[in-house]
Amino acid sequence: MTQTLILGGGCFWCTEAVYVKVRGVTDVESGYCNGQTVDPTYDEVCTGRTGHNEVVKLEYDPAQVSTRELLEIFFVIHDPTTLNRQGNDTGTQYRSGIYFTAPEQAAEARAMVAELTTARAFGQPIVTEVLALANYSAAEEYHQDFFERNPYQGYCMAVAAPKVAKFKKTFARLVRE
Repeated sequence: MTQTLILGGGCFWCTEAVYVKVRGVTDVESGYCNGQTVDPTYDEVCTGRTGHNEVVKLEYDPAQVSTRELLEIFFVIHDPTTLNRQGNDTGTQYRSGIYFTAPEQAAEARAMVAELTTARAFGQPIVTEVLALANYSAAEEYHQDFFERNPYQGYCMAVAAPKVAKFKKTFARLVRE
């Protein structure tokens, strides 16, 4: 039986590019969550006025990859210490967030944030929000599988490709064959 976890780690193109390569992840969908507008468009989300975050919705088989492993990847591939920003992408839609669909995921996420904070793993305070999933909608079709369809697009080459490479190097045991 699969589980669902939603992660906001900046631009969803980059986050999706990594998680489609993770063993045990059965589906990855770019979308928007935890805002006020029902079914917002990309243009609306980009204004920062809808309250939504750009996220990826992960469907995964916990017998193959654990929630903790998915979160370990998450904390390696983005900067959880920058509020409303990832690299050159700025705005509330790029905030670091873990949106759970089960109480066990919430507990795992909060425990990991506490561990990383205690260890001073990032040298700065972690600003990742851990909240129940609310008001999720899929992003437009042209955002789905963006990196896979556009690997030589400038943003993909500069931002997404290095994240994929970092994932493959750091988590070789979890790379889908």
